[in-house]
Amino acid sequence: MLDTQVRPLINRPLDAAGIAIARLGVSANAVSYFGLGVGLAAAFAIAHGHFKAAFVLIVANRILDGVDGAVARATAPTDSGGYLDIVVDYVFYASVPLAFAVFDPALNALPAAALLAAFCLTCSSFLAFAAIAAKRRIETEAHGRKSFFYSTGIIEGTETVVFFLLITAFPGGFPLLAWIFAGLCVLTAVQRSLLAFKLFDHETSNPNRSE
Repeated sequence: MLDTQVRPLINRPLDAAGIAIARLGVSANAVSYFGLGVGLAAAFAIAHGHFKAAFVLIVANRILDGVDGAVARATAPTDSGGYLDIVVDYVFYASVPLAFAVFDPALNALPAAALLAAFCLTCSSFLAFAAIAAKRRIETEAHGRKSFFYSTGIIEGTETVVFFLLITAFPGGFPLLAWIFAGLCVLTAVQRSLLAFKLFDHETSNPNRSE
C-alpha cells in the first residue's frame, strides 16, 4: 500500500549506491546473497533473544534488498537476478516468524504458524498475478523497474518492514501483532484475487497493454 509512496524517496540514494558498488565490480547477485546472509543472521539473533541486534540486521537486510536492484539497473538486469531477488526475500520473510516460534514456542508458535500461512497466501497471489500479467503482457512501473509485474495490496514490502521492526522492538507483543498482520495479509490476498478476476476476465487472450 505504501510502496509507491516510499519508492520515489529512496530511488535516488539507492541508485547512487548501486552505481558506486557496480564500479567496484560487485554483482547484484552477490549483494542479494550477502543480504540473505544478513537476514538469516537477524533470524538467528531473534531465536536467541538478541532483539536489538536483530532490529539493526533487519534494517541492513532491507537496505541491501534495495541496493541489489540498484546495482542491477547500473549494470545489466537479468531474469535470473530477478528470480534470485524474490526468492531470497521470501526466505527472509519466512525466517523471522519461525525465529520467534523458536525463541518462545509456548507463546509464539501458533501466531507464527498463522503468520506463515498468511505469508503463503500473499506470496501465491502475488506470484500468480505476476505470471498471468506476464502472459498477457501487462506492465507497470509503479514500483520501479522490476523483472515482473508487482501488484499492489494492503500489505506490501514497506508494511512488512515496519511490522518486523515493531516485533523486534516490542517482542512481547509478537502474538497480538502477528495475528493482526496475518489478518491483513489475508485481506491483501483477497483484494489481489478480486483485482485479478476483474482484470484478467476483461483482457483478451493476447493483449499488449501497459499500466
